[in-house]
Amino acid sequence: MDSSQSAVTAGTGGGGNGMMISQTNDTAATPAVDDPKQNLNHVINSIQKTLGLLHQLYLTVSSFNAASQLPLLHRLNSLVTELDNMVKLAEKCNIQIPMEVLNLIDDGKNPDEFTRDVINSCIAKNQITKGKTDAFKGLRKHLLEELEQTFPNEVESYREIRAASAAESKRLAQAQSMLPNGDMKVKPEL
Repeated sequence: MDSSQSAVTAGTGGGGNGMMISQTNDTAATPAVDDPKQNLNHVINSIQKTLGLLHQLYLTVSSFNAASQLPLLHRLNSLVTELDNMVKLAEKCNIQIPMEVLNLIDDGKNPDEFTRDVINSCIAKNQITKGKTDAFKGLRKHLLEELEQTFPNEVESYREIRAASAAESKRLAQAQSMLPNGDMKVKPEL
């Protein structure tokens, strides 16, 4: 590439590997939106653009000669501009990443391990809770059996009150899910 080609390439945002890459700052021209997903997409696009600029910079540096000084400066300026843009876009994102995930990434491990560990922890806690619930159900059953032997009339009246209360709760739950025309409300699937 001679100096006239490098000047043209630098002015048009050439990729250094025969590709023409636009160097316009598309993400800065977008209006400020408070939608978190849209903000995240802007940051992701900026990261991808920065990675592309770093690749272009690598190609320019790896085949550096005196004629490639101008494209190198242009790419460095583009990189600085995009990094500045990325910082501005990132300020609009409020994403909280657990430190454990960042530590796993720093250690060169897959962050999915964190997800697996959290799920396994939840399963273990769920099993413990289920065990406690089953133990309380067993205790309740045992107490009712013992109370029925000692106080049969009171236990019978307790069961009647309990059945009436359960029926009333069920009726209220059904009434809340009924529409004025008699149809049942159905949970929409997400």
